[in-house]
Amino acid sequence: MKKLYFIMAALIVASMVLAACGAGAPAATEAAVEETAAAVTVKVGQVTDLGGIDDKSFNANGWAGAQKAVAELGVEAKYLESTQQADYAKNIQQFIDEDTNLIVTVGFLLGVDTATAAKANPDTHFAIVDYSYPDCFGDPSEEGKTCGSTTELPNVLGLTFQIDEAGFLAGYAAAASTKTGKVATFGGINIPPVVAFMVGYEKGVQYYNEKNGTAVEVLGWNTEANDGSFTGNFDSLDDGRSFAESFVQEGADIIMPVAGPVGLGSAAYCQESGSCMIVGVDVDWTVSSPEYKDVILTSILKNINVAVYDAIKAEVDGTFKGGVYVGTVANGGVGLSPVAGATDELNAELDAIKQGIIDGSIVTR
Repeated sequence: MKKLYFIMAALIVASMVLAACGAGAPAATEAAVEETAAAVTVKVGQVTDLGGIDDKSFNANGWAGAQKAVAELGVEAKYLESTQQADYAKNIQQFIDEDTNLIVTVGFLLGVDTATAAKANPDTHFAIVDYSYPDCFGDPSEEGKTCGSTTELPNVLGLTFQIDEAGFLAGYAAAASTKTGKVATFGGINIPPVVAFMVGYEKGVQYYNEKNGTAVEVLGWNTEANDGSFTGNFDSLDDGRSFAESFVQEGADIIMPVAGPVGLGSAAYCQESGSCMIVGVDVDWTVSSPEYKDVILTSILKNINVAVYDAIKAEVDGTFKGGVYVGTVANGGVGLSPVAGATDELNAELDAIKQGIIDGSIVTR
């Protein structure tokens, strides 16, 4: 369906140019070329996860990449919001029916439905955030049920992020900034992309303790036990408030919610109570949620917008191919926003840690 559209467009334009030259009508030729170019505009569709397009987190960040592609590359882009998991396959199919060139699915929970659609439509290209293939490493009979594919899919690009690296930096900064000696984290749903933040965060706190002879405690996650605190959703502001209040009652004064809009409920509680600071995730919360700027310690940056834009650009250029993109501290795919109130000494320590992560001397998970 789409593999040949660049070639076909070029042939159509060339034939029009030759015909026009023979007829001596350059003005008509120019109009025909412009009309043909418009006819083959790349169509991009984004299917959101349950947080919605305005989650001020990973759905919104992915859409920002698509909007940049609209402005700079001239593509058409639209999104379909998922309000329940049953919407994933339906929304993907709608984009397929609309002859969409590149379908961007956002989130781990879309892994199976994306693979199923990709295998049934090999001429349609897909990019999926926080997922990659193969993902079936156990019983192959589970393919299409609990996992998507036993093999890599040539028409799917997995957009993944070594978010534990940035989480490690945030954990170190939180440990250096706490006044109570306790920091906390919680997730929305217990899935690998969420847990990765929490693992890195805990490791960063532990590294701070090792370097400084301290005993800062992490509430809400324990990597060794592979267990922690989860709200079970990505949309309840009330859960965000109650989890933050509970952690404060346990003594924490810095909290990292990895739960999309749920975390805004935590930020509201911290602001109203004056009892805690927040570590934002995915985007810089001082920009996405400036009303809470006074309680944002720092934010872990997962640059989904850059990865989505690059995938769309490859589609436009005709160079798109399946595989895996990995965002790291080294390539700028993940990072940390400025730490509020950080001393020169802390900033120098964070810079040194970045270099250690890049050269492999510091392990973040």
